[in-house]
Amino acid sequence: MRWPKQKIGCLFDVQLGKMLSEKARTGNQYPYLANFNVRWGSFDLSCLNQMAFSEKEREKFVIKKGDLLMCEGGEIGRCAVWGDDQCSFFYQKALHRLRPLDDRMNPYFLYYFILHISTKGNLLKLAGETSFAHLTQEKLIDLMVPVPPRHLQDQICELLMSWDTAFEKTGKLMEAKEKRFSGLLNRFLNQGSMKDEWRRGKLRDVVEINKGQQLNVADMLDTGKYYALNGGIEPSGFTNNWNTPKNTITISEGGNSCGFVNFNTEKFWCGGHCYALNNLSSEVSHKYLYHFLKACERSLMSMRVGSGLPNIQKKDLQDFPVTFPSLSEQKQIVAVLDTGRQEIDILKKHAEAYRKQKRGLMQKLLTGHWRVAAREEVDSIDDMDEMDKTMDERAMKNG
Repeated sequence: MRWPKQKIGCLFDVQLGKMLSEKARTGNQYPYLANFNVRWGSFDLSCLNQMAFSEKEREKFVIKKGDLLMCEGGEIGRCAVWGDDQCSFFYQKALHRLRPLDDRMNPYFLYYFILHISTKGNLLKLAGETSFAHLTQEKLIDLMVPVPPRHLQDQICELLMSWDTAFEKTGKLMEAKEKRFSGLLNRFLNQGSMKDEWRRGKLRDVVEINKGQQLNVADMLDTGKYYALNGGIEPSGFTNNWNTPKNTITISEGGNSCGFVNFNTEKFWCGGHCYALNNLSSEVSHKYLYHFLKACERSLMSMRVGSGLPNIQKKDLQDFPVTFPSLSEQKQIVAVLDTGRQEIDILKKHAEAYRKQKRGLMQKLLTGHWRVAAREEVDSIDDMDEMDKTMDERAMKNG
């Protein structure tokens, strides 16, 4: 099904906000939305700037419920729909305000359409060729958008909002799990390290520290299949002729990442910008030391020296203080921390799946490739449930 298209200017009243000036800094100050306050689908009101608005300007630049606020520059097209009719806010010239002229267009449908074409890079093509890229009002009002029947717009928005809700809930749960995990790290490793029965020493006492190797042309031509690891980041396919033992811990020279390698193979390449820690003492668990160093990343970063790109020196890393309990207690701590990290990793995978599914849904629904049955066309609740199930299955398949 192909829907008719119309220019945004035929559907919305489009207006830029008030320009910030020295004069606006005097007189009665009112909060206004700037570019940085508008996120994709939401508003960040934690930091609001203020400037003067006359009575006439307040009437002209007030934001009303249902208005779509869009960034003119920066991340061009980033937008959100204002859903509050209780707070009085205004907006500056860096934002376009789009207000529906009538009920032909659901502003949330336009939001999802703008988000869709932005992910495809089409909005950048509309940017003006000046000192900085921006979306002019003239080009915005001429942008053609699909206009399906209003009841279909509402249903499409409702469906996509359910994905937004799932993504938001997953994000909040992930944030809570991260806070809990940080609390566990502090409890087990920082507070526990003050116990008299815990051993104390230097990192050199429990592990061998080696600098990684730079990749050269000869290494790249090697036919063997190895893994490359630089600063503990995700492994990727590389070729190299340097073998490093399994269960190696890596720390980047910059101190901003710590990784634990536990591949089934013992062959991987450790990059020249990180240290490889292996041959641990029998008194320390690999996983325990990994979690301990992860908890100490801020302390590791504070050890960096040099200008430009400061690095951790090998001697300073060898002298880094470590504390550890008995092996049996280490295993108990690792079991709890591993479980917490696995829960966070699973939530991250769910969030990424929701993002991909929503992107696939937008591609099909906003262009009319998939038809959404109107609710008055559904004979029963069972039919509606079956329709929703079919949409979910399509989303999973095409995510």
